[in-house]
Amino acid sequence: MHIYFLEHADYIGPARLADWLIGMGHSHNSCRLHQGEALPRLADCDGLIVLDAPMNIANSPAPEWIKRERKLITRTLKSGKPLLGIGFGARLIATELGAIASPGPYTEIGWYTIQSAPDSAFDLPEQFDAFLWQNEILALPEGTTPLGSSSNCPVQGFSWDRGRVVAMQCHLEATQESAQALLEITPSSLTETHAEQIATVMAGDPKRFDHQASLLDRVLLQWLRTVE
Repeated sequence: MHIYFLEHADYIGPARLADWLIGMGHSHNSCRLHQGEALPRLADCDGLIVLDAPMNIANSPAPEWIKRERKLITRTLKSGKPLLGIGFGARLIATELGAIASPGPYTEIGWYTIQSAPDSAFDLPEQFDAFLWQNEILALPEGTTPLGSSSNCPVQGFSWDRGRVVAMQCHLEATQESAQALLEITPSSLTETHAEQIATVMAGDPKRFDHQASLLDRVLLQWLRTVE
């Protein structure tokens, strides 16, 4: 399969996702929307992965390219092709499915425990740690199956259309390097309030990221099996 990444910032890339696709025999390309690159035609790829962005859904006015990106996401939802969204990408998918994303009561940065939903269709443990970097929450779109929740975010993700569409607030794709790149541009107001969590990530704990890799593997295998 040939997968297109939709990117929104130079310091937010595919991270472990790219290596996973190559390792499984798939190919990939990237569209850097923030650099003015044109969106791919849906006919030129077998699926889309919409990455995170340093902005909120509620931002106004939105960049012009977001309108075009929303249209592509809507076409992909209707196409039968696999679609995966992470962070901002997950919230874009949620809004295109009729749900609402809004500022959350608390910013989550660093490692948090995710409690799987009782009716989750994801092949994940009942409880697991994940790297988070978010300050928005989203409602669960109608007809979707929830992933689970953290202490401050009731919807950490969902699947739709028998798992063909997956949205995740949590960053299972994160590596030590990608997490540090995010934290290095975090505003000082957040670094002060989340000093302990950020210090833990910056100090590095390879085992945590390795464990995330195994969870990401489960999610991606389950995701792409829906269209095999």
